[in-house]
Amino acid sequence: MSALRKVLVVDDDPVVGKSFNRVLSQKGYVVVTAENAAQALEKMREQEYDVVFSDIKMPGMSGIELAEEIKARKPWTPVVIVTGYGSTANQERAKAAGVSAFLNKPLSPEMIEESAEFAMQPAAPVQAEQVVAAPPVQAQAQPEAVKQRGRLANIGLFLAAPFIGLVYAVALPFVGMGMLIWTATKGKANKPDAQ
Repeated sequence: MSALRKVLVVDDDPVVGKSFNRVLSQKGYVVVTAENAAQALEKMREQEYDVVFSDIKMPGMSGIELAEEIKARKPWTPVVIVTGYGSTANQERAKAAGVSAFLNKPLSPEMIEESAEFAMQPAAPVQAEQVVAAPPVQAQAQPEAVKQRGRLANIGLFLAAPFIGLVYAVALPFVGMGMLIWTATKGKANKPDAQ
């Protein structure tokens, strides 16, 4: 990762925030926690986050209401709902709000890491008909495929980098000489003949 990615974890249970911090900080993420939705919205006014993880049941505003609020203010920010109280109604409302994934507790370190990577992947443009007709996708299946494609792309770039550098090193003197010749011939063409 070239830059640190910021993750906001919203949960009234401090153990959850510590779990996210332990797993994601080792992977180069900065993890910030909030105990409730009001605190989370205040933190989001102060800085941008790459992804927000939110519990559903919290004092005051629920996690789904928080997701709706975030999507209304900053629709580009991915939101992942994490809960021990999963229900079909909550999942449907979360999907309607535009959340990236819906995870059920207890969470494994792999689930935390994969859901963070998956949520930050750029989303392809989706047409309205596709949203209605798309079958439900399990949150655990896609992140592994995305991770594998990313690894292959990184290996390809790693192997290609020396050759790209070599092309630049070989071509640069020729480009420089070409510019000098072009400048010299252009200068001669603009001078009147002295006879």
